[in-house]
Amino acid sequence: MSKIYKVEIITRKEKFQELKDELTRIGVEGMTVYDVQGCGVQKGIVTYYRGVKTEIQLIPKIKIDIVVSEVPYEKVLETAERVLKTGTVGDGKVFVSELTEVLRIRTGERGADAIRN
Repeated sequence: MSKIYKVEIITRKEKFQELKDELTRIGVEGMTVYDVQGCGVQKGIVTYYRGVKTEIQLIPKIKIDIVVSEVPYEKVLETAERVLKTGTVGDGKVFVSELTEVLRIRTGERGADAIRN
């Protein structure tokens, strides 16, 4: 039985399309995408609106959830790093978790079969 992994990527919104294209190229077939807000090392940003200084504590980002079994999660990590790395604060983070079970509700398929198209 194949191991199944969930890869969560949090990064800049403007990098999404390039990342999506590259993930598709390596064989990732599906993903769930969320608009999120957060802070880390950046601690927020300062902007000016009509000349008034405004501090934004939570920075808009995008979160991409991917579940893989046939595509090695290491390949997803390498692709994410290659596409997203600018070398500046705010490039993002990637989290990998092993999943114990997956169920495709429509068919009743479980495990790796549930995530294959």
